[in-house]
Amino acid sequence: MVPDVEAIIHSINRGDQDAVQLHLLTYNTQQQKLEQFRQNKVRLSADSDSDSDLDEPDLLLRQVGTSGSWLVFSHWSPPSSLQRLAAALLGFISGPLQPPVLYLCLQTLRILSRDHRGLQPLVSHGALLTLAQLANLSCHGGFEPALDSTDGQRWGNAGHVTLATAQDGDGCRREAIKVLCNVIYNSPQAQETASALRLLHAVWRSVRRGMRSVAASSGRFYELRLLFLLTALRPELRLQLQQERGVSVLTQALEQSLEVRRREGFVVVSESSGVRLSMEASREVIEILKTLFNVCHKLSQEEPDEEDAAQYRHLAAVLRHCLLCSCEEEHVLEEVQGHAANVLSVLPLTCLDVLLSGPQRATHHWEGVDMDAVHSLLLLMERRLGTGQKLKEKLTPVLNLLTESCRVHRETRRYLRQQILPPLRDVSTRPEQDCSLRGQLVRLMTHVDTDVKHCAAELLFVLCKENVSRFVKYTGYGNAAGLLAMRGLLRGGRTSGPRPAQYSSDSDSDTEEYREAKSRINLVTGRVEAEQPDPMEGMTEEEKEEEACRLMAMIDRLSRVQIIQPMSVTADGGLAPLWAGREEEEEGMVLLTQGRKDSEIE
Repeated sequence: MVPDVEAIIHSINRGDQDAVQLHLLTYNTQQQKLEQFRQNKVRLSADSDSDSDLDEPDLLLRQVGTSGSWLVFSHWSPPSSLQRLAAALLGFISGPLQPPVLYLCLQTLRILSRDHRGLQPLVSHGALLTLAQLANLSCHGGFEPALDSTDGQRWGNAGHVTLATAQDGDGCRREAIKVLCNVIYNSPQAQETASALRLLHAVWRSVRRGMRSVAASSGRFYELRLLFLLTALRPELRLQLQQERGVSVLTQALEQSLEVRRREGFVVVSESSGVRLSMEASREVIEILKTLFNVCHKLSQEEPDEEDAAQYRHLAAVLRHCLLCSCEEEHVLEEVQGHAANVLSVLPLTCLDVLLSGPQRATHHWEGVDMDAVHSLLLLMERRLGTGQKLKEKLTPVLNLLTESCRVHRETRRYLRQQILPPLRDVSTRPEQDCSLRGQLVRLMTHVDTDVKHCAAELLFVLCKENVSRFVKYTGYGNAAGLLAMRGLLRGGRTSGPRPAQYSSDSDSDTEEYREAKSRINLVTGRVEAEQPDPMEGMTEEEKEEEACRLMAMIDRLSRVQIIQPMSVTADGGLAPLWAGREEEEEGMVLLTQGRKDSEIE
């Protein structure tokens, strides 16, 4: 049965709640099936060889199960009808409704809020206020409705929806927050309106109220999701949340979800050891971590005072626990660890020393220092290297965090160097062809994405104590040239910058295998190459000179049409065009020809 939008609107106008409930139940069910159809990316017909945009066809067919029956989905609702339905529903939920009817109305609005065609009525000032009231969020400091746990309360202004029980209220409240999330995510206009209505403050008050409550709130996850969206999409709201002690309160919320408590110093311990993080708690932790990243993303550029530094160390200790916790699902654990690494990467470097201290004996350690958190980050990096997907978004924060940790903590650098750059033994394989962690990182040094390439090279360079010869030894000069040119180190030497790292003077230990093959290693490729015959063997000096002139002429032709750009190493270790200008180039060619004539006369 295909629901008729006009019939739904007509039933709403008549105030017939039973008819509205029946129509909306059918409408929502069909929309859910259509959404599942979209997600499965099923072929639209036997004649089509490609996935189609579902906004185009008038009729969609799908064979269901083995019975051979077909479900028919039709785009019966033009944009104007969807907008009229959304507007009618917004007016309908402002009056007294039975809880099941209100729930279905909000569920339909949630579906409509995902479609840009029906979004317009939902972005207005009044619509957001209505949804905020139903979500138990008080904007502009107005009335804050609340549900009693026994007999239920009325939401909004007088004459608004009466909810029979707290359970009904929680369900409707969740749906209202979901609608707000969709609207704010999809509409810049709604984002501006939400900022003007001070919706962030209303959500923030609700989150803090929920933290003080003994009973867990069923809508906590969606509140946190809404908080994340507001801070992600509106830069001014990030600053507001930071000024509202956002880092401190979100750290406490994170401790609540993780069920941990702070012990002496900056040590965090679990209240129930050995218990996996539930799926619900994991989802809350992920939203809190994403919001923390929004609030903290500029902290690494600042020098914190004593009070702020203590707060950031406390947060780093809780994030350390996130790296070492366990979840019910493996992919959820990786997401928790990934977001924890993102937040750690934007904290001031001076506050990351707590990563190297734990509440008990470490499983992984180096020189008596706890390396469990560093090892967890190393495993996370290895997994994301293995997938090879979304490297810029998922891998570069982990690489940056490990790089900066190595710069400021000698034990971290030595431990990671032992794991990533162990002493060389096999020098018969190119570094980028190796299947080890070193090989995977070296391959990224020639990645098409500049950020990924730079981050991978930077980590390896720091593990080599920013020593050029050691860096070339482990990566090959061909792979290392990009970073060396950028840093002006093509002539060797040590790096310099605003924050030069202090490294110990210990030397790199070579294995017996490496020492035996060292003289035969091609520094460009980083391996021992098979012996090749001399291409100029048997040629006279005149023939060699003629071959050099031909090669020079070929280079000149390619450079004139800008296919290549001959470069030379400057005195400061950088790169510069071999010929600064065309006139100098012509002069060089004349001098080369003149020298050849002089040689023939002699």
